[in-house]
Amino acid sequence: MAVVKGQKQVLVTVAFLLLMSGGVRIAIGMGPAMAIAEARAEEQPMQQEPKPAENVDLVLSALNEREERISERELAIDDRLRALSVAEEELSERLSELQAAEDSLLAALALSETANDQDIARLTVVYENMKPADAVGLFEQMAPEFASGFLVRMQPVAAANIMAGLDPQTAYSVSAIIAGRNANAPTQ
Repeated sequence: MAVVKGQKQVLVTVAFLLLMSGGVRIAIGMGPAMAIAEARAEEQPMQQEPKPAENVDLVLSALNEREERISERELAIDDRLRALSVAEEELSERLSELQAAEDSLLAALALSETANDQDIARLTVVYENMKPADAVGLFEQMAPEFASGFLVRMQPVAAANIMAGLDPQTAYSVSAIIAGRNANAPTQ
């Protein structure tokens, strides 16, 4: 046990010496550190903390500047909204003008188509009421595509009388056109 007690004393002594060495080093290093701190303090004048009234003034000034910026942005946004509103109204007017023009055009087309259909129907009735021999002479002069349009609209008896009087080659051409009119039409 004496050996353990002696070892403890040696450890305590070594620890004491280490602590003393550290204390001396700190004491020696504190002097220059204090001198450096004092020199810096003399070089830089201490800034005074702003007074509470000055803080409030700074905050109010910053808020006023921000409010001005926001007001300017609001005015710019209002200007843009007004411009968009004007543009929207113009666009709306243009669309209504276009719609009116389209309606007018469709009405004119419908009137033209109706008038055209009425003219063709009237002419078809005239050809049906003609004597077959007179109508045959007229149909011989027509292009086969044109003649087939009238023959399709005629009463079958009148169309048959005219076809019977036509030259066989012309009658064949007209028949082929009539038969092929709906050949390309979809079946389903």
